[in-house]
Amino acid sequence: MTTVLVLVETINDYLPILENSGFNLILAPSPAERAKAIETHGAQINAVLTRGPLGFYADEIAALPHLEIICVIGAGYEHVDLEATGARNITVTNGAGVNAPSVADHALALLLSLVRDIPRADASVRRGEWRKVMRPSLAGKRLGILGLGAVGMAIAKRAALGFDMSVSYHNRQPRSDVPYAYCASPVELASASDFFIVATPGGAETLQLVDKHVLDALGPHGFIVNIARASVISTADLIDALEHDRIAGAALDVFDNEPQVPDALKALSNVVLTPHVAGLSPEASQGTVQLVADNLLAYFSGQPVLTPVRS
Repeated sequence: MTTVLVLVETINDYLPILENSGFNLILAPSPAERAKAIETHGAQINAVLTRGPLGFYADEIAALPHLEIICVIGAGYEHVDLEATGARNITVTNGAGVNAPSVADHALALLLSLVRDIPRADASVRRGEWRKVMRPSLAGKRLGILGLGAVGMAIAKRAALGFDMSVSYHNRQPRSDVPYAYCASPVELASASDFFIVATPGGAETLQLVDKHVLDALGPHGFIVNIARASVISTADLIDALEHDRIAGAALDVFDNEPQVPDALKALSNVVLTPHVAGLSPEASQGTVQLVADNLLAYFSGQPVLTPVRS
C-alpha cells in the first residue's frame, strides 16, 4: 500500500478522499510530529502532502529513500526543494486554480472591509458608540492586480463585473486573452491603481517586488491587499508607509513568520488582518484533496499527473 505523509493541518475532514482511494496516511501537522514521522517511518513513505509555506526540504527528501511524489496544496511551492527533487526524479504537483474562487472572494471581502472601514465600524457599535465616517465607494475605481493567474483572473472578474471597476495588471508577460490593461512594472501598475491586490506566487522571483517605490506610487489615497505570500511585499516598507500615511491602508492575509504578526501592524488602525484563511472553504478543501488523490492515482498507475510542477 502506498503511504502518504500528510503535513497539512487544515484538511482533516477531507482526508477520507485519500483513504478511500487506497492510500495509507501518516498525519504529522506539527514540526515535532513531522520530524518524528520522517525518522520513524521514513523507509515506508512514498508520497508527501504539503503546502507552499510548509514546504519539504533537501534533508527531509534525503531521509525518505522511497519517496516518489510530493503533492502541494495550493498554487505556491516556494519551500519545496526542486533541486533535490529533480536530482532524484521525484515528481512534484501543485493545486493551482482549485482554491481560486475562495481566495478571490476573500480578497474582495478584505478590500471591502478595508475601504469601507467595517472592523472599526463594527467595534464602535459594540461599544455603544455611533461612529459615522465617510468612506470611499468601490464602484468605478481602478484596480491593479499583481499576478494575473487563476486567482488574479477570478479577482478581476468579480471586480469588473460586480463592482464596475477598471482592471489593470502586471505579469511576467502580458496576456493576449484578457480585456484588462497591462502595465510594464509594479510601479506603473501602482500608479494606475486606487486599489492594489497582490496575487502573484511567492519565491525568489517575486521577493519584495512591492517595496517603497511601489507603495509611494500607490499614494496616500491607495489601498493594498495581499492574499498571496508575505514575501512579495517588503514588510518594513509597508509598515513605514502605513505609519506615515503614505498609503491609505492595507489588508493582509499572509505574514512573514506565521503565526507571528508584527506588533507594529497590530497597532495600526488602517489595517485589516486575517490568519491566512483566504483559501479555506469547504469547496476549496474538498477540491484540493480530490486533486491530490487524482494526481496520486495517476502517478502510481503510470499515467501523467494532472498538475506537474516543472523543476
